[in-house]
Amino acid sequence: MKIAFLGLPIAGLLLAADGHDVVWAGVCRRGAPGTRRLVRTLGADRVAVVPLLDGEDVVARIAAAEPELLVSWFWTKRVPARVRALAPLGAIGVHPSLLPRHRGPDPFFWAIDQGDRETGVTAHRLEDEYDTGAVLGRRALAIDPRWNAWTLAKRLDRPSLSLLRETVAAFSRGAPPAETAQDEAQATEAPAPDDEALEIDWSQTTAAVERRVRAAAPWPGAYTFLGDSAVIVTRVEAAERFPKVLEPGEGAVSRRGDHNVALVRTGDGAAWLLEGRDEDDAPLDAAGIAEIMEKTRAPL
Repeated sequence: MKIAFLGLPIAGLLLAADGHDVVWAGVCRRGAPGTRRLVRTLGADRVAVVPLLDGEDVVARIAAAEPELLVSWFWTKRVPARVRALAPLGAIGVHPSLLPRHRGPDPFFWAIDQGDRETGVTAHRLEDEYDTGAVLGRRALAIDPRWNAWTLAKRLDRPSLSLLRETVAAFSRGAPPAETAQDEAQATEAPAPDDEALEIDWSQTTAAVERRVRAAAPWPGAYTFLGDSAVIVTRVEAAERFPKVLEPGEGAVSRRGDHNVALVRTGDGAAWLLEGRDEDDAPLDAAGIAEIMEKTRAPL
């Protein structure tokens, strides 16, 4: 089957290896791993790096290639309707959540932050609005409570690629998957977290604080202030013992093992601050965070 592809090169390469004719490929970012191999496999005339899909020359090139299906995998911009219409079988993609939950660019953060026990990937039709098209298939994945956002994203890569290939193969056989409209009543949004979402709210439970830290780790990281110093926190752990005189948001330095560690009172307990970065993005271990707290001697 003739395919126009948009996104990260690895998916385009796998579709070509499956025997599909990738007649045109748009790579979503410069320097993406696999770009050179994609060029060698398809030919330089079939590959465009960060193409402007609204450009007349790009539209003309895709139209001239006569794709039957347009396939997207981690293409992060809207695909214009007139580009989708260039493929008689339409346009499809795979989103790393169980749609309609967590529509948007950062479902990894929100799945962890909101305490979801499972997430997954969804093959769907591309429409004018992000992640709203009819569902073509799903794969679910239980979320390990130790995972951070990066770990979750990597764990979803394999099922995402597998579902993409399976769905494209079904179209190629002339038996595309049944389409199921998304239930708008169940839809939630997953925007890129802003400063408010990334700031640690110490009035919440320890479990909620720990989820916020994992959801934002390793980048951009959740943050808090120790006195006047902003500290990005990338790993915390519940503290079994803590000074009961502390109020939520107040911190102290205690001995843990052979070094000092900072802890902060939460809404229902306290959390050790174990790893992070300073304001200049230099790595901090537990002792380094404790040193900053000792210098401030001030409540958060």
